[in-house]
Amino acid sequence: MKKLIISGLLTLLCMSCTGKNNITATYDFTSIQRGTLERTVSSSGTINPVATVRVLPRMSGRVEEVRVDYNDIVKKGDILALLNTDMLRLKRDQQNASVQKARANYELQLINYRSQEILAQRGFISEYELRTARTTLDNQRADLAVAEANLRVIETEINQYAFITSPIDGIVLDRNINAGDTVVDSSNSNSSSIFTIAENLREMQIEAMVGELDVTSIHRGQNVRFSLESLPGRRFSGVVDNLRMVPSVSNNVVSYTVIISVENRDGSLLPGMTCAVDFIVERAENVLLVSNAALRYQPTSLSSTQISDMVFNASLENMTDEQRDEAIEARALQAAQSQQQRQNNSGINNLMIGNQNQSRMMGTGRQQGNRSAPDQRRSVPAVVMRTLWFINAEGRLDVIQVRTGISDGSLTMVFLNDDFEERQVILRERI
Repeated sequence: MKKLIISGLLTLLCMSCTGKNNITATYDFTSIQRGTLERTVSSSGTINPVATVRVLPRMSGRVEEVRVDYNDIVKKGDILALLNTDMLRLKRDQQNASVQKARANYELQLINYRSQEILAQRGFISEYELRTARTTLDNQRADLAVAEANLRVIETEINQYAFITSPIDGIVLDRNINAGDTVVDSSNSNSSSIFTIAENLREMQIEAMVGELDVTSIHRGQNVRFSLESLPGRRFSGVVDNLRMVPSVSNNVVSYTVIISVENRDGSLLPGMTCAVDFIVERAENVLLVSNAALRYQPTSLSSTQISDMVFNASLENMTDEQRDEAIEARALQAAQSQQQRQNNSGINNLMIGNQNQSRMMGTGRQQGNRSAPDQRRSVPAVVMRTLWFINAEGRLDVIQVRTGISDGSLTMVFLNDDFEERQVILRERI
């Protein structure tokens, strides 16, 4: 008798579990809560100074002295290095002699020309001889000018070019010379930079590569958040300064360079650091959020027809009376067409005709919608409706349709008419 009672109880329990929408599985639940959500585009980049200047020597020579080192702060005009000027001083003495010689020849020829001019006025020499004397005087004047110009070049090299100075205010990032090295002037193809100076390390920039699929979401003035592996736990911010239109193709992937302006007031950002960048595309505060897994869930204890019917009934709650009547009529028509299609499934021709009729009806519906308000359809963004499953007050499985917004990949913003805040929805079924 005891066994029969236990058997009856088990049978009753199994029968009650077969009822429609009864709970026949164990679930994991999650809450719909309020919070802040951001939609971002992720990338990586390298931190660099906003402007760097490469210093090249303006004359060739041997380095006599180097006065700065890495990370030294310099001002515009500060001497960075000195070049040996021994040979230049000898050339200056030699050129001084050339200038004196040219000046003496010029002065002598000037006296000769004045004498020839007096003789020509009295008719003792011809016009040709006077012009010859004038030409010789002009040549001597030109020789003197050339000699003086060469002297000024040598003096400029001694007094200016031998002193390698900083062209800007900044910090020395790189030094490529030592005392005793020989440098080549910048006009030579073998010349190379001897110093690299950053204009200002308090203001830096990030060069980030963004793919062509995401670059349309990037615009000037957009807020950016980035982090560094070398400084875990710290978050930095910046602003998009420029988007370079020149594409970069690597392994058939098209990318564009985005310049991000960042501040480096504490000096923690160093040139060359690699950072992970998040471009903030959209941000929503104090909105309802739900896990994406809950939006993807569908119960396995129900058939596809049952799920479709429950979702359809849930969608009616968000409609007006007119929309509800149209939706019920359209669903009834669809059911009738499906029933007719199943009855004619044995004949291929009938099936093809049924598909063509259905396509024409769907096309007609779209055309009518386009005729009513074509411009309005273009301006209104697409509304995405998703489902959330939960256990209602009667202990039965139930569903609600919600309109979704932005998503960060794990959470999605939802819009609910009812007060679903803190409501428990089904996340997954337990195995």
